[in-house]
Amino acid sequence: MFFPGRFTEQLVPDRLHSVSLSFLCDRLEIRRGGVAANIALGLGRLGLTPLLVGAVGPDFTDYQVWLKQHGVDTDSVLVVPGGHTARFVCTTDADHNQIGAFHPGAMAAACTISLHEVAERAGPLDLVVVSPNDPAAMLRHTEECRTAALPFIADPSQQIARLNRADAQFLLTDARWLFTNEYESALLQESTGWTARSILERVGTWVTTLGAAGVLVERSGHEPVVVPAVPDVTAVEPTGAGDALRAGMLAAVARGVPVEAAARLGCVLASFALESVGTQEYTVSARSLAARLRGTYGERAATALAPVLGSLP
Repeated sequence: MFFPGRFTEQLVPDRLHSVSLSFLCDRLEIRRGGVAANIALGLGRLGLTPLLVGAVGPDFTDYQVWLKQHGVDTDSVLVVPGGHTARFVCTTDADHNQIGAFHPGAMAAACTISLHEVAERAGPLDLVVVSPNDPAAMLRHTEECRTAALPFIADPSQQIARLNRADAQFLLTDARWLFTNEYESALLQESTGWTARSILERVGTWVTTLGAAGVLVERSGHEPVVVPAVPDVTAVEPTGAGDALRAGMLAAVARGVPVEAAARLGCVLASFALESVGTQEYTVSARSLAARLRGTYGERAATALAPVLGSLP
């Protein structure tokens, strides 16, 4: 929601011990989101058929149709009767200050979902991304991956602050990849008690998003590489750009593309997300992706990603 005034003008300095505020907002926008759904939809747009795993409420019906239309398999999503799908409600004022609240709702039931049962229904799993979710679910799914020798990616993101040291270390151990942004990178080192080098040795590949500077790709035994972001992008909405980057990278890796080239596709997909309002409203085609790849990274970069682009209209 958008409040045309300023929050600070409604605050009375000597009454802050008892706050009761109401803002008359002139605009309301309801947007689809959620880290796992954002990544899955991005993968679907790039020609893959990702499996979405999570817990939702009965209000998920319309969202489910939208995801299925974009190639996402939602048949392993748990619908919790009487619950509500997790949502974030945010009000922004004229100075771009924000007041928000997050309600996990049905997400608390995600820890009851078995990846073994998901694999029984859908077939062998190639790669599992353990994105921010109910912490108990993240721990369970990491354990299931480790026990079944399933390759998995650690993507703890916003949940790092809720993890104790043992749990943070547990989520990283034996992961094939790790995704963070710069702030989360520092927070994760503090949370685990491990140095950056120690974390990299455990996960093998560590991808750190750097905002407008691009993405840092570190691999154990290799020199780190910074892949620059697409320049001159009119950033309309930054939320969801990191999820689009993950989708682009994972789609390329799934097609056998080397990690540095995969990071270029991730940066390009993120640039399309940045230019759109909402985390899932961007659209892409083989032509638009190839043009932006050539314009930013050169002809060879576009050619290297032919295994992905060739599957798109």
